[in-house]
Amino acid sequence: MPNVLAAVLATGAITEPTPIQALTIPAALSGRDVLGRGRTGSGKTLSFALPMVARLAGPRGLRRQPRGLVLVPTRELAMQVVDVVTPLAGAVGMRTQLVIGGSSYDRQIRGLERSDIVVATPGRLVDLTERGAVDLGAIRVVVLDEADHMADLGFMPELEAIMGQLPGDAQGLLFSATLDADVDRLVRSHLTDPVEHSADPATATVGTMAHHVVLVHPKDKDAVTTDIALRRGRTVAFVRTQLGADRLAGQLDEQGVRVAALHGGMKQGIRTRTLEDFRRGRIDVLVATDVAARGLHVDDIDLVLHVDPPHGPKEYLHRSGRTARAGASGTVISLATLRQQRAVQAITTRAGVTPAVLRARPGDEALRALVG
Repeated sequence: MPNVLAAVLATGAITEPTPIQALTIPAALSGRDVLGRGRTGSGKTLSFALPMVARLAGPRGLRRQPRGLVLVPTRELAMQVVDVVTPLAGAVGMRTQLVIGGSSYDRQIRGLERSDIVVATPGRLVDLTERGAVDLGAIRVVVLDEADHMADLGFMPELEAIMGQLPGDAQGLLFSATLDADVDRLVRSHLTDPVEHSADPATATVGTMAHHVVLVHPKDKDAVTTDIALRRGRTVAFVRTQLGADRLAGQLDEQGVRVAALHGGMKQGIRTRTLEDFRRGRIDVLVATDVAARGLHVDDIDLVLHVDPPHGPKEYLHRSGRTARAGASGTVISLATLRQQRAVQAITTRAGVTPAVLRARPGDEALRALVG
């Protein structure tokens, strides 16, 4: 690494690379296209941010236009990537611009006029390119972060449109937890002889997670959820719908839990403040829809609670990956009625997980022992 970038890392006590960083950074620095696979919390952001900034540092053309582009699936993840990239870029005199929905067009357009690196969600970036507000013709490095989730969210047409506007010799860095059909299509279409590195199996589950299924009677589910939420520690509770998130957050608030909801129906400013409150410990329980399953990168979450079962094994792993980050341990609990037990068991089996099963009623000591 250039000394100036190493100095930025040192201020955050980052002195040794994680496995995915050690595997991918040398190839990316050399200019090769890279296909990297690693679980959440493995350090993927620095895996692409460091070589991108290092390769873009130095003289620029007379016209200032973006030379680096990072595409991510969610607004929350975009903001967290910007937080990592901005100090690195600033250390070498470059500017970073965030491009996401739910924010001011005018402010983003003005920022794009003087930016070197753009971190964007696909929908808003396509919108701005169609308005003529950004020219992607000078991009030298493009990153597709969590490409599988962008495909799952239906962003393939936008990704194809964006990639079609980039120079043919732009370096491509693609990071994904899984390499399913849509991601494989992106790799074959837009990466040239990529170096492939994997720090985890394709369906990686974190070894320091303890997985449990708690069987409850339907009439006891709300009370058991409250019992778990009243624990000490940082908890993320996942539900399927926005209304469900608001309802559960209100229910827990009435029981004295420091809680907030997070979902796509909220204005971006509220979502940002909610995440900051959670990160700073002002709230203990975040009730979220799957909008947060990939975009929520907060350390020290020691419990993930599936209040509503996920749709499938990928969603189970994405939700569960909010805990046990950066080598820490964590607990994952799925609530299930007897009617849901077989479906939940099928999801965990396909996810490569064998959870312990506990039958629980409100106030059970075994449940208290499980959640701490």
